[in-house]
This record gives sequence, C-alpha cells and structure tokens, in this order.
Amino acid sequence: MKSDCRNFETKAVHGSSNFETRTGAISYPIYQSATFRHEGLNHGTGYDYSRLQNPTREELEKTVALLENGKECLAYTSGMAAISGLLTIFKSGEHLIVSDDLYGGTYRIFEQIYKDYGIEVTYTDTTIIENIKKSLKANTKAIYLETPTNPLMKIADIKKVSEITKKNNLLLMVDNTFMTPYYQKPLNLGADIVIHSGTKFLGGHNDTLSGFIIVNDEDLVQKLRFIQVSTGASLPPFDSWLILRGIKTLSVRLDKQQENAIKIANFLKTQNKVKKVLYPGLKEHTGYEILTNQATGFGSMISFYVDSKATVEKILKEVKIIIFAESLGGVESLITYPDTQTHADMPHEVKAKLGVTDKLLRLSVGIENVDDLISDLKNALSD
Repeated sequence: MKSDCRNFETKAVHGSSNFETRTGAISYPIYQSATFRHEGLNHGTGYDYSRLQNPTREELEKTVALLENGKECLAYTSGMAAISGLLTIFKSGEHLIVSDDLYGGTYRIFEQIYKDYGIEVTYTDTTIIENIKKSLKANTKAIYLETPTNPLMKIADIKKVSEITKKNNLLLMVDNTFMTPYYQKPLNLGADIVIHSGTKFLGGHNDTLSGFIIVNDEDLVQKLRFIQVSTGASLPPFDSWLILRGIKTLSVRLDKQQENAIKIANFLKTQNKVKKVLYPGLKEHTGYEILTNQATGFGSMISFYVDSKATVEKILKEVKIIIFAESLGGVESLITYPDTQTHADMPHEVKAKLGVTDKLLRLSVGIENVDDLISDLKNALSD
C-alpha cells in the first residue's frame, strides 16, 4: 500500500496491493489453481502449491496484517482452525491462563482436545488483574484473552495484561473477532498475537468461513507457517476473495451496526421482560471506561437476560426480521441462545457460575433499518 495511505477506511477498500499489478484488475483475481508451473529447475514464480501459498490468499493475508498493524498474517479455513494452529506451538506440560467467559468452541478445544495433549489451562476473570497474577505458575507460557468476551461482554485491559506478560516473558494472545481492527488494535496495546474468526465481521455476509492469526515476531511467524503448511489448514482462494470483498465495506457496516446496536440496547432497557442488558456501549457497563480508552468503538454485539425461559422461547419463535441462527457479525441481524447453541459443550456448573443461563440471549445487530428491528423485538416481547 502506498505510504501516503494512513486511514483505515482507505486501507480496507484498497487492500495491500490497491490493484493486481500484472493486469490492473481492481477486484483482486481468484487464483483458483491448486498448483503452479515452474519454468525450469530452480526457476519459478514464487508459487508452488496452494496449500503452501496462493496469490489470492497472500493478498488477503497482507491486507489483514496491514489493518491490524501486524507484520504478517496467516489465513485459515475457520476461526477454530486458526486457534488450533496457534495452540500447537505449546508443548505438553505448559500452562495457559484463559478468559473464563469465552466462546464455547474455544472452551471445547481446550478441554476436549488439547487437554489430552497435556496443555494445562486455568480459567479466570481476566478483567481482574489480581486474578491473572494469582494464576501465574512456573510453567505458564501465555495468556489468552477474549475482549469483549462471548457472550457476557466482559472487557479486559489489554495494556495492563500486557505488562504482566512482558514482565514474565509470556505471550499475550487476543481474540479480536468482536471488535475487528477497525475498532481495536491489540498489537498496538501490547499483544503478541491477534486471532480472528474472519467468518464474522471481516467477511460480514454469512457466506464463508475463515480464520486469521496476526503476529509481529518473525520466529513465531515461521513456526506457525510451518504448522499450517504441514497440517493443511490454509484458506482456499475463493474464500479468500470473499473475505477480501467483505473487508472493503467493513468500516461502513460496523458504523451502521454499532449505531443500530446502541439504539436497540437502550430500547431493551425499557422492556419489562428484559432484566439486564450487556452492551459495552452503555455507560453503566462495567468495562465501558476501559473500552473507551483502548478502542474507538463498542461493536454491535448485545447480550440480555429476560425474565423466564418461556420468554426466551417466545422471542425465538416470534422474531421475523431478526433470524434465530448461530454465528454473528453479518449484515443480517441474528439472535442466538448460548445455553444450547454456542456454549452447549460447556458443563452446566461452569455456565451457571459464569452466568450463561437459560434466560440469556445474544444478539448480533445487522444493518437493517433500526426501527424495523426494534419493532420486531417489541412484538416478540409483547404479552
């Protein structure tokens, strides 16, 4: 990207290359090829086989790295593939400190897969710095944060956590899916690794899967790249192109989604059947001040508790515009029931301790007309 391009929106639209230099194509081409011809022995184009690298995926990786202010990015077939690839850098007997409230799929991979490989995990409320300090062990190697967390929207102070990791020679890993690099840049705040489920806001259209790891350390890049190439979790070219296309409108979508979310969060607060609204953009939210200091926005994810499971069932049955479906971050508004969907594999006692109850709903606010969305919720909440 040209050095005079300093603003996020322009970087998102034009990407790393601005256009494809060989043909001048504005929409970066889909190099739908598994393999590439060599002109002779030790004389090639720089591309061999798409599991190793592909020009479309390469453009996407450079673009995401640019947006996150990272040196390099690796694109994976899904967010969970990215997390799995990241966890393979740790050895049996090593210890991680992890946000206690986090996506159920991430909890599942820690507990049901990597625990069997001897990776030790301590879950704690990472919004409380003393909790992190108390969780440190001689074999601790990294801290893994979600901020905001999924689904309870807890906000960790990335800078303060990074002070702990740097003092103790640990890696700081931050899942930035909810905020995206448009609103929050963890590497600038002291993180070593940023993770995304690109399926969500980066793609933005609920039409493809992807995951990303962004890093600044060259040795770590080489280690992760070797693992990715060896295990084959590289993002295909067509999916790479879809995410590239989605990123072009990221800032426009997020601004509209956030605008809608603020209005909906305030509406939900007025409803008798709604007992508590969890949205970081509300001034009464516990993490409001921290997020204001480390991010430029609040995002469009809302969780809220209602008065009964019967109300949950009524809302999920009667919403018409808002779609009852898993996932988040797309242009369509989606409502999810964490207890039996995103956090189904989390033990009941763990969910109960966290507050992931049978009265909790999670709403991913889209770009529809906000009056239509509020009307939809009002109808579903009516007697």
